[in-house]
Order: sequence, then structure tokens, then C-alpha cells
Amino acid sequence: MKQIMIADDHDAVRAGIRAILERRPGWEVVGEARDGKEAVACAIEKQPDVAIVDYSMPFMTGLEVARRMKECKLATEVLIFTMHDSIALELQASQVGVRAFLRKSDANKMLLAAVESLMHHRSFHAGETCDTMVGSSDGNIGTSRSLSPREKTIVKLVAEGYSNKRVSETLNLSIKTTETHRAAAMRKLNVKSTAGLVRYAVRNNLVEA
Repeated sequence: MKQIMIADDHDAVRAGIRAILERRPGWEVVGEARDGKEAVACAIEKQPDVAIVDYSMPFMTGLEVARRMKECKLATEVLIFTMHDSIALELQASQVGVRAFLRKSDANKMLLAAVESLMHHRSFHAGETCDTMVGSSDGNIGTSRSLSPREKTIVKLVAEGYSNKRVSETLNLSIKTTETHRAAAMRKLNVKSTAGLVRYAVRNNLVEA
């Protein structure tokens, strides 16, 4: 029986998540928490396979909860659940070892798939198809070794939040040249969005965690 914990300060949200999870035989919700402190205590006590943790909670954010769990050396995989759609927030989540990041609006469609991925210690990121998810075991995904030095530098800067204009100014390139290198990198890495580049850069240590 796979064990799951839910942490969210809204009773209705926790009930909704539980209802979705109960569709899957062999999964059991073993604990619930209403704030960050309760979430850490529950995770330590129950040591579930997966913890679904709301980003915005009283006392402690979901990222801080994930960080505390990591410090306690728990084997629990964490899914950050949020109302926000932020590349920067997702980058921060990746930096504390979070393998899954899901918007609440995507829960009905993607929650089961996200938890399933975590059960197998695989990353899951909504917004990209399975063959472009960073951390997937699909052999078609490119590697940083396939990038030229210029492309690798541009991917790194994009992951750090630089716009095309700022990348161009930093590297003394025309915007058109920057866009060409960026497009080539995305094609080689088989990602289709800026979010994909950010996730790839984090997973492949092109930016510091």
C-alpha cells in the first residue's frame, strides 16, 4: 500500500485531493495537515511515500516544508501544489529537491499522473508532454553535451531569468542571434517552452541549486 500525505490549509481542497487519490487502488492517505508546522510533524511521524504540499500555508511555505523534510533525510517525495504559475517558483522548488510542481487548476487532469511519477521517483512537470518532461527516462531527450558553448551559456542565462534583450546585451550579441541560438538549444534539448529550459538547466546543473 502506497502512503500519501496531504497538506493544505483549506478543508475543501484536502477533501478534493483525497477524493481524486482514492480513485487509485493501492494508495492510502495516511495523514493531513493544515499548516506548515503540522506538515513537517506529520511527514516525520508518517514518513509517507509522497507528500502533496500546498505552497501557501500558515507558519511555513510549502518550499520550507520540503526543505525541512530534506534536512530530516526523509525519503518522501514532495509535490508542490499551488495557485501560482511561476517559473521562478518552480525553479526554487527544484532547488530544494522537489520533483513535482502542479497548479491546482490542473489537479483533476494531472494529479494522479504526478503522484504516480513520484511513486517511481521520477520528476513530473505540468505544461509539457511526457516526452519533454525534464527528468524523464526517455532517451530522446537531449543532453547538455549536445549544446555548443554559446547555446549552453544562453540556456544558463535564461534559467537565471534573463530576457532575450538582456542576454544579448550581456553577451554582446544581436537579439536575432540570441533568438537563433536559443531556438537551436530548445530543438536539441527537445523542450518547447522557457519553462522547459529552466527545468532542464536545474536538472542538469547548468545553474546552481
